Amino acid sequence: MGDLASIFVLSLSAMLNPTLLAAVTVMLLLPDPRRLMLGYLLGAYLTSISVGLLIFFSFHQSAGVDAARHTLTPAEDIVFGAIALIVGLVLRSDLGEDRRRQKGEEAKKETWPQRMLGRGSARISFAVGAALSLPGASYLVALNRIDHLDAGAGAAALLVVLFCLIQQLFLEVPLVGYMLSPERTGAAVEGFKQWLREKGRRTAAVGAIVIGLLLLLRGALELIL
Repeated sequence: MGDLASIFVLSLSAMLNPTLLAAVTVMLLLPDPRRLMLGYLLGAYLTSISVGLLIFFSFHQSAGVDAARHTLTPAEDIVFGAIALIVGLVLRSDLGEDRRRQKGEEAKKETWPQRMLGRGSARISFAVGAALSLPGASYLVALNRIDHLDAGAGAAALLVVLFCLIQQLFLEVPLVGYMLSPERTGAAVEGFKQWLREKGRRTAAVGAIVIGLLLLLRGALELIL
C-alpha cells in the first residue's frame, strides 16, 4: 500500500511539470483551445504510455529501472532552488518594465510554443505533445516503485497507464468540461485569460519564490542531516 501511495504522489508531482503547465497556458490563450489540447493530449499519451511500458518491460527484473531512477541530490535542490528564487524575484521586480511598455506592439512577438501551437493545427499540437512528454524524474521513480510491487504484467501495465492519465489532468479536466458543459467551460477559460492578464505575472513570481525557498530548505536539511 505504501508503494501504491507513493506512485500516486509521484503522478501528482509529474502533473506539475513546468513544460506541461506552460503548454496548457499557451493553448488556453489561443483560439480554439479544445482542438489544440486534444491533439497535445493524444501525442502525450502516445509518448508517455508507450515509452513508459517499453522502459518498464525492457528492464523488468533487472537493474535497468534502478539505474534509470533519478532523485534530486541536496546540491541539485540548492541549485534549482536558487534558480527558481532568482526567477521569482526577477518576475516581481520592475526590471525592464519601461522598455516593455515602450515597445508596444513590437512586444507581441510570438514565442516558439506560441508559433507552433498557435497555428491552430491539431496535428502540430499532437507532435508537440509527443515531443515534450518523455518520462521525467517522477515517472522513472514511479516505474521503479511499480517494479518493486511484483504485481504481474497486466497490473503493472495498468499502473503505468493510470500514472500517465493522472499526470495529464491539467489537459483532461478542461477537455471533459468542454464535452459536458461547453458554455460554462468556455466562460471559465475566458475568466482565466482575464485573470492571467491581470495577476498572472505576480502569481508566477510568488510560486517561483515559494518553490525556490522549499528546495533550498530541503537541500540544506539533507546536507545537515
